[in-house]
Amino acid sequence: MARVLITGASSGIGHALTLAYQARGEQVIACGRNAEKLAALGELVNVETLQFDVTDKSQVLATVAQMPSLDVVILNAGDCEYIDDVMHFDSTLFERVIKTNLISIGYCLEAWTSKLSAGGQLVFVSSSAQFLPFPRAQAYGASKAGLSYLAKVMQIELQQHAIGVSLVHPGFVATPLTDKNTFDMPFKVTAQQAAQHIIDGVEKRQSEIAFPGGFIFILKLLKALPLSWWRAIALRMQS
Repeated sequence: MARVLITGASSGIGHALTLAYQARGEQVIACGRNAEKLAALGELVNVETLQFDVTDKSQVLATVAQMPSLDVVILNAGDCEYIDDVMHFDSTLFERVIKTNLISIGYCLEAWTSKLSAGGQLVFVSSSAQFLPFPRAQAYGASKAGLSYLAKVMQIELQQHAIGVSLVHPGFVATPLTDKNTFDMPFKVTAQQAAQHIIDGVEKRQSEIAFPGGFIFILKLLKALPLSWWRAIALRMQS
């Protein structure tokens, strides 16, 4: 029985991952801020819950004393907010998103990397938004691009410790976060489908887990084009 820690477990992909791993008979440590939703998860067999805010370093580090050895750590907690008026750049929003999606990952790594068993797996849930610069996504895209870079460095450095690292690049996933989007979201998948993609990739110890395939192919194709071409496309997206 593997011991799997999941952040952001109270909703979206994290919630779906918790249920999927629990159904497989794994021991799950579900982490999040929502006490009510965590309480419901805690009623399931083989699910332990930890309530804390990943953006609070002291709260994250306080979990170390009660943390057993871990086989899989899935750093999934994140947020998305858009900057709607670039001429009045919202630095407070920018700081908030960067702290949630990137800085907090550093707190989690400080707390739990040493808890990973040899042969274990560290999983970073980034975003396909990091492939291209999207309008209004200055904060979200920058945080996820930084997270992807961090994961790739960890892939190199943790190899000598027999710890695998998987970097997840999801497309659009139906979650409370994407429910707020007012634009088209092609190739959108359910949170349950996303969780299964991630679990399958972790089992295979894939360095990159990207889905859905058709959407990722299109993004990588666009990324290969001259940047000026993408800028023209992105400007038309805004009109």
